[in-house]
Amino acid sequence: MPAAPLRLAVINSSVREGRFGPTVAHWFVAQAEQRADMKVDLIDLADHALPHQLSHSPGKEVTALLGGVSPRLAEAEAFVVVTPEYNHSFPASLKNLIDWHYTQWQAKPVGFVSYGGLAGGLRSVEQLRPVFAELHAVTVRDCVSFHNVWSQFDESGTLTDPTAAGTAAKTLLDQLVWWGLALREAREKRPYSS
Repeated sequence: MPAAPLRLAVINSSVREGRFGPTVAHWFVAQAEQRADMKVDLIDLADHALPHQLSHSPGKEVTALLGGVSPRLAEAEAFVVVTPEYNHSFPASLKNLIDWHYTQWQAKPVGFVSYGGLAGGLRSVEQLRPVFAELHAVTVRDCVSFHNVWSQFDESGTLTDPTAAGTAAKTLLDQLVWWGLALREAREKRPYSS
């Protein structure tokens, strides 16, 4: 019997005005939606007003703010973070999302799609790996990286040469499915505890 499709949350992490993230995120979601082995949920952080101050006991207002995104993260069995590189790191909006959630990431795989200038956002990915390790998530090795991203998509948001990026996306998604199904089976047999 084939496994149920893996529930993949794709997180568009940039919230800046004029951001390029939606173009990259929609391209990646289109790649993932071509597969029968996953069900995709796009979470755009610009659509969620996350709190800016941490509290050990969040009140009703904070719970309401998190109510739109927290259940979606909990339901996901794998994640892909679409991230730019800001000052050799990842956006504060993403760190805010990560810090407000703990158990939602545990024993689940995380992949990355990065974009930017010459470095293609890879420095943000390398900084995210130890952050997710601290949350007991498993980051997959391969990622998709767009160097000088603005020159790779046309005005309509179409990738001008999709060959290399398409191959990288397939590799990333294959790894996520392998890890996602393996970790799903492990969590079903034995609940994860940190």
